Amino acid sequence: SSIHQSPSSHLLSSHQKKRKKKRKKKEALFLFLPNWSSSSSNNHPSSDQSSIMVNEQEGEKIKEVILTSPISLEGDSNVDYKAPNILQRVFSLLNNVRPGSDLTRFQLPPLFNIPKSHLQCYGEAVYCVNKDMLSNCAHGDTAVDRMIAVIGWSISTVRPLMFGVAPYNPVLGETHHVSRGSLNVLLEQVSHHPPVSALHATDETNHVELLWCHHAVPKFLGATIETTVHGKRRLNLMQRQESYVMNSPKLLIRLLPKPGVEWVGNVRIECQETGLRAELSYKGSSFFGFGGGGRSLRGKIIDSSSSNTLYEIDGQWDRSVKIKDTSDGKSKVIYNAKEAISSLPTPFVKDPEGVRESESGVVWAEVSKGIIKKEWEKARDAKRHLEDKQRELLRQRKSKGENWVPKHFHLACTPENSWDCSPKHRTIPPAPIIFPI
Repeated sequence: SSIHQSPSSHLLSSHQKKRKKKRKKKEALFLFLPNWSSSSSNNHPSSDQSSIMVNEQEGEKIKEVILTSPISLEGDSNVDYKAPNILQRVFSLLNNVRPGSDLTRFQLPPLFNIPKSHLQCYGEAVYCVNKDMLSNCAHGDTAVDRMIAVIGWSISTVRPLMFGVAPYNPVLGETHHVSRGSLNVLLEQVSHHPPVSALHATDETNHVELLWCHHAVPKFLGATIETTVHGKRRLNLMQRQESYVMNSPKLLIRLLPKPGVEWVGNVRIECQETGLRAELSYKGSSFFGFGGGGRSLRGKIIDSSSSNTLYEIDGQWDRSVKIKDTSDGKSKVIYNAKEAISSLPTPFVKDPEGVRESESGVVWAEVSKGIIKKEWEKARDAKRHLEDKQRELLRQRKSKGENWVPKHFHLACTPENSWDCSPKHRTIPPAPIIFPI
């Protein structure tokens, strides 16, 4: 018998197949690693898993992107990765640092890292949220309504962290670009020593702009490590012509007697245009780590013109926070952590060709693969290779008398010896990486 073949479906010779393969455009192959989140979604690839995306051209690997599930409330993630024994990590750290040490130059081995960069963690605090709390800040009818919404959003950026492990220190020029709906977020590591991270986010639909400049300084204090996050966060409501300036709480890592990680300290949110300010106080556990009161939050909203307290704030930032009107005693919930930051889906790559080589998920891909697979030697070698490459680039710049210039931000040192970052572009374009909503 014979097989009929139309001209459009003829069999290709081996030589023809090779020529056709060479004419192919870049292809994206999605592979999956162990599940890092219990959340799921059916309208995008790999929303509930860590994902590697490999771009290929003519059979040669060009780029890998590792994206892992966001940091959310404890108990909501089915994390395959587990850090070594707590005491082992504590005593290992105590043997390598002295009280009062500046830890900004201290390099952790991959054993102490989660497969994620600090730059990604900063970004996740903005775009990884179940409720669109940021755009709600612009929709309040009154100045008080908007201040309350800003407070709720500010609380949502505080996330529980795992003791004994930390994200990677970003390399100079590293970027992270992600979109959530109409919100486009771009971060860049604008300085390595000292480490300074800049964030610019714009939502042209809701007329919201966000600017961050973070300079984290950790100090080893014997039984604790205290990290002060210098720099301001500025939230601009463009249509309202209002700007809300705020700082960040401190991160306290308690080593002894009971290990743990807590957010502590005072946060001030101020809007000069409305004359309103909020004063928030984050409290941790007692020194011994026992008893109630952990992760508590108290504060108030004040009318600066009269110094009158309009509202009192009380609750726990990992559960719920209420606000009470001092004029009539009525209260309402302004933040529910379970609704906002539980069961967060994993971002995914929508446009493979649009991913920069400087993207966090690309820069740290080999290290992250080693950590997730528990191949510690491979992770250590990959991290050492990356650090050596950065040192070589630094030597080359010095030999040429060149200074590194950020691509997306202007960086300046203020008279108070802090850092200020301003964006080079008015808006942020849509990103190749998407957080599903």
